[in-house]
Amino acid sequence: MKLATLKNNTRDGQLVVVNRSLDKAVVVKDIASTLQFALDNWAEISPQLEKVYQSLNNNEISDTIAFEQEQCESPLPRAYQWADGSAYVNHVELVRKARNAEMPETFWTDPLMYQGGSDAFIGPRDDIKVASQEYGIDFESEVAVITDDVPMGCSIEDTSKHIKLIMLVNDVSLRNLIPGELAKGFGFFASKPSSAFSPVAVTPDELGESWDGSKLHLPLTTHLNEELFGQPNCGIDMTFDFPTIVAHAAKTRPLSAGCVVGSGTISNYNRSAGSSCLAEKRMLEIIADGKPSTPFMSFGDKVRIEMFDEDGKSIFGAINQTVIEYKA
Repeated sequence: MKLATLKNNTRDGQLVVVNRSLDKAVVVKDIASTLQFALDNWAEISPQLEKVYQSLNNNEISDTIAFEQEQCESPLPRAYQWADGSAYVNHVELVRKARNAEMPETFWTDPLMYQGGSDAFIGPRDDIKVASQEYGIDFESEVAVITDDVPMGCSIEDTSKHIKLIMLVNDVSLRNLIPGELAKGFGFFASKPSSAFSPVAVTPDELGESWDGSKLHLPLTTHLNEELFGQPNCGIDMTFDFPTIVAHAAKTRPLSAGCVVGSGTISNYNRSAGSSCLAEKRMLEIIADGKPSTPFMSFGDKVRIEMFDEDGKSIFGAINQTVIEYKA
């Protein structure tokens, strides 16, 4: 099943069911007006949405609308929780190596995670507004899951059943603000502005054999200014799978329905697949040449993040954004 949220001049948008081809949709306000409402009542509502989805794909519904990705909010325009992990530890290891910092052994056994701002996500086709290019503007191509209610202390074995939807993420980062914030010992805040998520969120069954219950085994493709930047495989070199990082997020607190948990930047040891953020490419240049040659993003730069199935069809739609100057 594929779900999206259309802009409608409200904070939480209008939930629609989208067909597999991503060209038609059905408004389902008689079932659930918003995705958050659906998640709050998932056991009751998801079968109704699935029935609509099957009828839509079978061309049995006449009251459809054209699905336009430009009209989408992020599937959850705001969420009760946005926790981003760092599941690809080789990425962390690389960043630390570039600044000659040793990585603690615990990084391989205890997931890294930060709590991001979730009160105002931006749409997958919305501009990325930043006040200054000096902030070091970067994209981070990731995968995220949405859960239902997860009890505190939920075991890794049990968390997979709480993963209800999967989507893509552009976890925008302001790299030049990060060192100063980390030096304070409290973590990210100003260096992590609003994130954007793919036009469509999908149920795990929609991914077939590409989803094994814990990892998504497909490449994630990123283009920068219409040139291929990277397409590492999400299922390779993932140190902590999704049940593990969801369980980590729920270690000392319950997670409410609609909690979003991210994978962190997708990264493979095989660098021939490219990277999923500018910081990683710059770190590789520092290691090889002693200094970076790739700049961070400037106003007018564009990033496109998308995933394709084995037949080359877009699964989640595309995050396609332009960086522009923000003026208060």
